[in-house]
Amino acid sequence: MFVPTKSKNIKTTLEGQHFLTLQDFTKEEILFLLDYALELKEKQRSKGANHLLEGKTLGMIFEKSSTRTRVSFETGMFQLGGHALFLSKNDIHLGKGETIADTAKVLSRYVDGIMIRTFEHALIEELAENASIPIINGLTDDFHPCQVLADLLTIYEKKGNLEGNKLAFVGDGHNMANSLIIGCAMMGIDCSLAVPKGYEVKDAIMDKAKILAAQSGAVIEQSNDPKKAVENADIIYTDVWTSMGCEDEMDDRMQAFAKYQVNQELVQYAKDDYLFLHCLPAVRGQEMTTDIIDGPNSVVFDQAENRLHAQKAVMASVMGGN
Repeated sequence: MFVPTKSKNIKTTLEGQHFLTLQDFTKEEILFLLDYALELKEKQRSKGANHLLEGKTLGMIFEKSSTRTRVSFETGMFQLGGHALFLSKNDIHLGKGETIADTAKVLSRYVDGIMIRTFEHALIEELAENASIPIINGLTDDFHPCQVLADLLTIYEKKGNLEGNKLAFVGDGHNMANSLIIGCAMMGIDCSLAVPKGYEVKDAIMDKAKILAAQSGAVIEQSNDPKKAVENADIIYTDVWTSMGCEDEMDDRMQAFAKYQVNQELVQYAKDDYLFLHCLPAVRGQEMTTDIIDGPNSVVFDQAENRLHAQKAVMASVMGGN
């Protein structure tokens, strides 16, 4: 059962921390962030002032483009009373003529936090090692922690609890699957992955998730069988078959993932009140049918909104909001 916590001690310990992966935090810290997100969401809807980051600036580095990531972080900083500075890959010399370490040290003198959406996870780790301000992972090829924090928030809002649910992920064993199994394992959610052969989650990440699951009592499993994964699921989750940077693999992926579409036939194996989640953008007619994403079990747009509130909780915590 989700137990809200408003401990100021936890918030104090988060100040100045990087947000690179969920496993860098404790279960109690994640519960705090979820509770804080709900509080900020309620205040925003009641038009209450939340100028927790007044006078502070978030640098936003985008080597990968994104609608939701840019708009949610930029809007979130505005709502928190701060300022967001957009930096595209053409605006800075990150690793191109200037070392990552030098960029980290320079930006640390100008802004109060950095959100970066990039390719290699090693880049964001090097940035964090050399920055004196918090670094927030907006997505790498290996992890997408902000998205999963929003997913956990959505599950709690819709189901009333976290522990005891079963989440089935059908698709590619990439960054979304990686972060989902870590998040589920930490929070006591059973997670069953169905991925085509050759697209499985890396062994090292799966091993880490199973260690975390042993502590929470969750069950983490991976197979090549969508029906097995979805059986008695409380939540069905999918993502695009061809992520940014994999466009040259599209033809092969279309063949490999053809039997992994979430459709009316597949969801019959889940519980009647299952939730359908998708991190978006979605390719209708590929990873899921239109009647699923627009159907009564779909909460994808509530989920998308929760990116805003979850990320505000992260920014206000690690960037020292009062």
